Amino acid sequence: MGLAIGAYGLTQAILQIPFGVLSDHFGRKRIIAIGLLIFAGGSVVAALSTSIWGVILGRALQGAGAIAGPVMALAADLTRDTQRTKAMAAIGMSIGLSFAVAIVAAPAIDHQIGVNGIFWLIGALAIVGIGVLFFAVPTPTHSEVHRDAEAVPDQIRGVYRNLALRRLDFSILSLHVILTANWVVMPLVLSDHLPRQHHWWVYLPVLLLSVVAMIPFIIMAERRRGRLKPVFLGAVALLGSAELLLVPAHTNLWATVGVLFLFFTAFNLLEAILPSLMSKLAPPEAKGTAMGIYSTAQFLGAFIGGTLGGWIHGHFGISGVFVMGGISAVLWLLAATGIQDPRILKN
Repeated sequence: MGLAIGAYGLTQAILQIPFGVLSDHFGRKRIIAIGLLIFAGGSVVAALSTSIWGVILGRALQGAGAIAGPVMALAADLTRDTQRTKAMAAIGMSIGLSFAVAIVAAPAIDHQIGVNGIFWLIGALAIVGIGVLFFAVPTPTHSEVHRDAEAVPDQIRGVYRNLALRRLDFSILSLHVILTANWVVMPLVLSDHLPRQHHWWVYLPVLLLSVVAMIPFIIMAERRRGRLKPVFLGAVALLGSAELLLVPAHTNLWATVGVLFLFFTAFNLLEAILPSLMSKLAPPEAKGTAMGIYSTAQFLGAFIGGTLGGWIHGHFGISGVFVMGGISAVLWLLAATGIQDPRILKN
């Protein structure tokens, strides 16, 4: 089960930078369409599967439609330099919103059409995406390599040698290890207290309240000199504390809801701070490459979290997964203490 949840992360991690390079040579829209077709094909394989191994194969194929890099490159082709950061931020927000919508809607959709139906639905959405790509997205008059928005293979070694950026890569990997491992077992936890179709009763208010709760910390981190690092480390500590609190709390519904609020406050805060730190600390001429490596680490974290979470659940139960998350957060906190607070620059 854990491998089925995380398998897409491995193929995404392997292929997302190569897909971006291919889009430089064969055209953005063509590569994005091929990626969406691969994703749709993986969805069909998973929908038709009668065993967990078929679902794992389908999920791996879904991840092989690794279009994040080409999408960023297409957005860069279509925007002026002065507006590019806003465009990238909008794409990032849409990704975060899609996660929130999916986690709330999936239990109810599952009750209506089942897991197979969910795979058919997202396969259909991929086909709709191809239509949007060709009929609603403008075609750029000129494409070029944008070093501020896409990975350049010649820069990968140099960027990886940057210790500060490696700490951020380890941070996003750890965050998604913890998240994906949690969601191997969290539906099982909630199913002990609520029917599956009612899990959104927990997810929706927790997600909304956690977004509101993180806003003051975002403002503090971004606008006050010297506060970004303390807010970042505090969020990591809160995430680890929530993981360890889930060990005794998961047997009680209201305790679980309370701790999930803490977890998602920390998670949303870190999802906002980490790209900001990466943008501030990456060399301007290699920002796209730094973000490509960062995204690769994120997808690899999802694969490790799903696989490891499933294995730990099989051997040590639900509590073991939360203990693993707490230990991961402690290791992350130790690694992150060396991150320097970036200078606040304005033009």
